[in-house]
Amino acid sequence: MTAGGAGRDRPAESSTSSFAGFPAEAFEFYEQLAADPTKSWWEAHKAIYLRAVREPLAGLGAALADEFGPPKLFRPYRDVRFSKDKTPYKDHQGMYVEACGGDAAEASGLGWYVQVSAGGLMVAGGWYQSSPDQVARYRAALATAAPAERLAGLVQALTDEGLTLGGDRLKSRPRGVPADHPNVEWLRFRTMYVERRWEPAAWMGTPDASDQVRRQWRAMRPLMDWLAEVVGPGDPAHAGKTGGQDGL
Repeated sequence: MTAGGAGRDRPAESSTSSFAGFPAEAFEFYEQLAADPTKSWWEAHKAIYLRAVREPLAGLGAALADEFGPPKLFRPYRDVRFSKDKTPYKDHQGMYVEACGGDAAEASGLGWYVQVSAGGLMVAGGWYQSSPDQVARYRAALATAAPAERLAGLVQALTDEGLTLGGDRLKSRPRGVPADHPNVEWLRFRTMYVERRWEPAAWMGTPDASDQVRRQWRAMRPLMDWLAEVVGPGDPAHAGKTGGQDGL
C-alpha cells in the first residue's frame, strides 16, 4: 500500500480560476477573529472568510489533487457540545487529503494536511487517527531493529530539512515492553506526523505557495508510504479514537 488519496469531511469547493495564493486578508481575518470570536463579528466578516480563506484553500486543493487526491475542507465551526470552551469558531482553516484512498468508512487515518491561521501557513502529513489494530501492527513492526532503523532514518531526513515530528504518544512505555528496549521511544507513538510552519510572508500571496506545499508533501511521501505499509487501514468500528488532523 502506498500513500495516494481520498479525503473526508467536505469536498473542496470547485475553483473557477487557478490558485493565486493567500491574500494578507486571510491571516488578518484570524487575528481579528481572535479578538472578537462572536457570531455577530463572524456574520459581518463572513464574506472575507469565503473570499480570502476558503476559496484560495479550495483552489490550492484543486491544484494539488492531480498528484495527491481530492481534498476536503473542514468546517469553520467548533464542536462545543462537550467543551468548557464555548468559542464557536476555529482559529484556523484546515484542508485534508486522505492518503490511502477509500471512502470515509475505510479511511486509514493517514493523510496530508494544510492549515491557514493568524500564525501563517502550516503543511503537514502523517498518521492522525488510529484504531487499536493499527497501533498493534505498528508496535509489532517496531519491535524489531530493521523497521525502527528505517523509520528513524526517514524522520531524520525530514527533521534535517526543518520539519518537526509530532503525534500522540504514551507518557510511559507500552505494557509488556521492557524499559531498556532499544526502540522504546518509537513504541510510545500511537499517531505520528511531521509538520512545517511559516509565519505570514509575501510568497504566500503568490502561486509559489502551491509549489511549496507540493514540495513539502513530496518530501513526506517516503514516510507516508512507510506508515501506509506498516499501519495499514484501520477497523472502521474504531477509527478516529486517537488523534485528529484538524486539532493540530
